[in-house]
Amino acid sequence: MSFSRREFLQVLAVASASGMAIASEDALAAKPGAGERLYHVPKYGNVSFLHFTDCHAQLMPIYFREPSVNIGVGEAFGRAPHIVGEHLLKYFNIKPGTAAAHAFTYLNFERAAKTYGKVGGFAHLRTLVKMLKADRPHALLCDGGDTWQGSATSLWTNAQDMVDACKLLGVNIMTPHWEFTFGAKRVKEVVEKDFKGHIDFVAHNVKTADFEELVFEPYVIKEQNGIPVAVIGQAFPYTPIANPRYMVPDWTFGIRDDHLQKMVDEVRAKGAQVVVVLSHNGMDVDIKMASRVRGVDAILGGHTHDGMPAPVIVKNAGGQTLVTNAGSNGKFLAVLDFDVRGGKVQGYQYRLLPVFANLLPADKEMQAYIDKVRAPYKDKLEEKLAVTEGLLYRRGNFNGTWDQLICEALMEVKGAEAAFSPGVRWGTSLLPGDVITYERMMDQMAITYPTTTLNEFTGAQIKEIMEDVADNLFNPDPYYQQGGDMVRVGGIEYTIDPAAPMGQRIQNLMIRGKPMEADKKYKVAGWASVQEGVQGTAEPIWDVVSKYLRDKKVIGKLKLNQPKLIGMEKNPGVAL
Repeated sequence: MSFSRREFLQVLAVASASGMAIASEDALAAKPGAGERLYHVPKYGNVSFLHFTDCHAQLMPIYFREPSVNIGVGEAFGRAPHIVGEHLLKYFNIKPGTAAAHAFTYLNFERAAKTYGKVGGFAHLRTLVKMLKADRPHALLCDGGDTWQGSATSLWTNAQDMVDACKLLGVNIMTPHWEFTFGAKRVKEVVEKDFKGHIDFVAHNVKTADFEELVFEPYVIKEQNGIPVAVIGQAFPYTPIANPRYMVPDWTFGIRDDHLQKMVDEVRAKGAQVVVVLSHNGMDVDIKMASRVRGVDAILGGHTHDGMPAPVIVKNAGGQTLVTNAGSNGKFLAVLDFDVRGGKVQGYQYRLLPVFANLLPADKEMQAYIDKVRAPYKDKLEEKLAVTEGLLYRRGNFNGTWDQLICEALMEVKGAEAAFSPGVRWGTSLLPGDVITYERMMDQMAITYPTTTLNEFTGAQIKEIMEDVADNLFNPDPYYQQGGDMVRVGGIEYTIDPAAPMGQRIQNLMIRGKPMEADKKYKVAGWASVQEGVQGTAEPIWDVVSKYLRDKKVIGKLKLNQPKLIGMEKNPGVAL
């Protein structure tokens, strides 16, 4: 379906006249035509990419709070993406109190969310894609992965709802991460049947364990306005560590920047004048990789959910590479335009556009598909479990309020003294007074290995676990950062020095208000173990949390179990 810019502006005018334009002191939102100005990205150059990543299966508009803690250590200190709140506004020259300030920071989140409304939603995203492609019919739509996981409907349909949604959205190229948690067989089935002839699934760094053969195509070469363009896929390199190994038993992963260099040289030899890496490394890893691999014009990055208003420019032996990251939950769509002349890139234009559902009318065809795929589950999705009196969110290096709720549910229902919950970055937000529906609860825990556990750990073992996770997060070498954020804890208080050496970051451990004893055993509840033998031994996390919510009926404002930080007073990635 063609979609001209004129048609788009007509739709926006109707939306504004119908009251869809949002009221605010921000001039952008206060006047009719707000969407026209926000989403007007003048055509530039002759090669274009549209990029979204880490949507985590969110087909409908949602709220999503950006982090107030995103600590950078070593070379990452004070560098994007490790800048939050007012520091981020100053760094990127964003005016406080604007739509952009709300989109890129946590500042005044509750008030701003009520003003600007929900973000994302595939129907609204498709409208924006069509608008941009009206000026850029040659543009390639790139999906950075973590697309099939994160919602109840994706879990219940074995990811089919997202597979078909991406085809309808018009995705051209994709690279994976959480997709692998549906199992190797399911991934291959989608790639070889559903995606064939529609979406190129690329990953140069996934090989067979026996003969080290490539499992997927490493790259694809397309033509835009007569210019050969290569896109190389970089799947999440630590999948068998961060997720269960038994789900991909015969495949190996890794960063493999030496092999990436070979792929870059290969596509250049085949005539590619533009080379882009579609990556799910995480931004710090991408920045280091960009310094080591020459010949890459840009890295379209994902995994760490960082909504970066501008690229980081990394110098290397071949010149420079733009490193970007396009946020999460369908909240942003990146536009990268290149001016290619004389066989190479002469200039670029980059914009990361927030997808405000109030300003982008829903695409009718996509909305009809979404309504259809959700219909069999509608009653379950809309089941009211409780009401929250405080803001519920999950995003940041340490506990969010959703994490706190999950830990407290685990301790109460399982009869534990403490709880661990994985430091994942996905999960939607709820405003004070919102109903906690079954769907919004499932946004926090919709995975294929949801079994809850109850173990006895000594104080020494608890410290060892926490030290290991802390090193994964705060190791100054990004190539040793192999997972998400810090493990979320319930019943445990501690002090942390992120810049300390491995094994020396966690201090002053307390449990239930008393000093933790190294030799004493404690009952610790958890979920999402990556060990194969755990599966099927206990109830899934959603049964535990839904029982807790139904019993409580009202969830009061939660006190965050945040650790005491050492040496972070001047770190622009901290705003506790």
